[in-house]
Amino acid sequence: MPRVYGGPAGWISVLVPAAIFVWFLQFLAPVAAGEQVLIGTDWVPSMEIRLSFLIDGLSLTFGLLISGIGALVTLYSTRYLGNHPEYPRFVLFLLLFMVGMLGLVLSDNLIALFVFWEVTTISSYLLIGFDSDSAKSRRSALQALLLTGTGGLALLAGMILLGNAAGSFELSEILTMGDEIRAHEHYVPILILFLAGAFTKSAQFPFHFWLPNAMAAPTPVSAYLHSATMVKAGVYLMARMNPTLGGTEPWFWALVVAGGFTTVFASLLAVRQTDIKQVLAYTTLMALGALTLFIGAGTSSAIKAAMIFLVVHSLYKAALFLMIGIVDHETGTREVDRLRGLARKMPVTFVAGALAAISMAGIPPFFGFIGKEFLYKAGLELEVASLWVTGTIFAASVLMFMAAGISVARPFLGRTPEALAATHEGPAAMWVGPLVLGGLSLWFGLFSDLPEQWLVAPATWAVYGSTAVEVDLYLFREVNAAFILSLVTFAVGFVLYLARDRIRALLSRIIEANPIKFDPGWDRVLDGLKALAEWQTRLLQSGVLQRYMVITFVTLAIGMGVTIWTKDALGPLVLDLAATFDGLVFMHWAVLVFITCGALLTAYTSSRMTAVASLGVVGIGVALIFIMFSAPDVAITQLLVETLTVVLVAVAMLKLPNLKLRNEERRPGHAALSLVVGALVTVVIVAVVQDDIDRRITDYFEIASWPEAYGRNIVNVILVDFRALDTFGEIAVVVIAALAAYALLRGKRPGRVKRGEDD
Repeated sequence: MPRVYGGPAGWISVLVPAAIFVWFLQFLAPVAAGEQVLIGTDWVPSMEIRLSFLIDGLSLTFGLLISGIGALVTLYSTRYLGNHPEYPRFVLFLLLFMVGMLGLVLSDNLIALFVFWEVTTISSYLLIGFDSDSAKSRRSALQALLLTGTGGLALLAGMILLGNAAGSFELSEILTMGDEIRAHEHYVPILILFLAGAFTKSAQFPFHFWLPNAMAAPTPVSAYLHSATMVKAGVYLMARMNPTLGGTEPWFWALVVAGGFTTVFASLLAVRQTDIKQVLAYTTLMALGALTLFIGAGTSSAIKAAMIFLVVHSLYKAALFLMIGIVDHETGTREVDRLRGLARKMPVTFVAGALAAISMAGIPPFFGFIGKEFLYKAGLELEVASLWVTGTIFAASVLMFMAAGISVARPFLGRTPEALAATHEGPAAMWVGPLVLGGLSLWFGLFSDLPEQWLVAPATWAVYGSTAVEVDLYLFREVNAAFILSLVTFAVGFVLYLARDRIRALLSRIIEANPIKFDPGWDRVLDGLKALAEWQTRLLQSGVLQRYMVITFVTLAIGMGVTIWTKDALGPLVLDLAATFDGLVFMHWAVLVFITCGALLTAYTSSRMTAVASLGVVGIGVALIFIMFSAPDVAITQLLVETLTVVLVAVAMLKLPNLKLRNEERRPGHAALSLVVGALVTVVIVAVVQDDIDRRITDYFEIASWPEAYGRNIVNVILVDFRALDTFGEIAVVVIAALAAYALLRGKRPGRVKRGEDD
């Protein structure tokens, strides 16, 4: 039977984020007073890793947005996807993402933050590719996974460097060490690696193309992941690390240039689109670029403007995505040219979309107007790159005004076409979310003291690293340069909206003429990687055992040789090597000759059986060395292994055809490689025995062997007690190998097929 309103999964999906949102409310008062709340427990004590959470102005703002918008999105999805047969799976993925995102913004430990970062990567991959039957969804999900996952690996490397530089992985400690980190020799690599993770996650140019493609996901996913939460993870990371990594020239110019370019570039691409969901996707890129731009600017006014715009964008963008989802749900299309006059058919949806679009356009008295005013004000106050920052925000704001008209005014106003005559209002569960979010945009604009006290001020203090920053939000106080720019924005934006068709055609011609196309380029990159993998597989995975061994030992020789050469260790080691021969006696030389004869016979014989027996001679010689140096248990093991190897191989060869060795032409090269590897290993061993050996581990086992493991044979105790799991794994491998060998030896040759029988 069809699932109505999502069933139990639907209610669970709504109640969980709603409960989390209510739980966060208790921290509003202490955080607004400038306090920080730390909650944590030891996770991996031996590695000084704690599962710790930091609740301050920045993390609390994100937590409220994630849980609050999450509750509205999940309520929306109960009707949007409630009857889908895979709806419980959708809820599982969405709640998994929510947990990952909350853990990401609350984590006080860098390693835990990375774990949650990758949880969002995996869960977003599952959500984007939810419609697994669609090739487009699968491609978009894989693209997002590879790009953000690669950035995540770079971020992990940066976190390790930062933790080593700071001497701690706790963010609450690292955030107080800005001067030390910025002066550290690894500051630039740390900065590059962190920005690689942030830029890929928040789709900054040139990694921007994955986000619009991710719109292949269901609308609730787009509204949640790609407007209010996931794509802001990179913004959160930059904001969180601003007290530690910010305030330098590389930080300033990297964020200001990348953010500014992304802002304008994405705005131009937005107004070119005809699919309203794509329009909203590219305006999300614009917002992410603007946030990056102002975090990079770094002044108190810029940080304040960024935190205002963070809240502004989350409210109006989630509402607009949910709005267009209702339109698509009821009309079956998102194409702006096919939508008209929906206000009469869908009045509530129109009101919700209009509230959000007006805030997006920055029109008073909405919160979006306050956000735009403070962006202009912060740009004008900059001493460096003021023209660039202000100019990019002005251009983006004009285009956002135009995009707001394309998203709402165009589809809802005018005469309803005959094809949409049967359209009706969507269900209440779907329009409650956008109506609430649009209403908050208006409420926060009229009563700006509320977001100022509870959200913007604490977040600004956390990002700027000081509670001395004054945060005073207002709708209008005086006619100044920022206000005049707003008036010009409205005028130019309205004119551009009227000329939208010609502008769209012009932009389409320009973009089509541009030879650099990122999304098709991504496919070419993947094709190149696949071709490289195929060539490498043909080269390395040839199926020839000799080639495998040659490649392995050549790699080993190069690695060891280059290391010895670069460390300039060859000269002292040669002297040490000569000194080691002084202590050798006749018994030692006899065993050495014995092993050498076995090795030479192995290399020169043309019989496989003789070669195997000769290798056994070498193994017996090694066992004699163990006996001479008082390691009888190791010698017994060596003898057993060598004997068993010779016997098993000899038995196996009875099943093989009688073929002669035909690789004489390869033997000189193999012999040279053997000599090189042997010489390098000898040099390394001599170096090890000549230096003082660190006996801390040896002393520990000698002391702890009896009192902790009740054994006096230290080697046995290490194997069966201190390394029990490792030894168990080795035994399992030996057992599996023995079973496989037994199956091979026991196998019979297939008999001839009798006449009249089918093959």
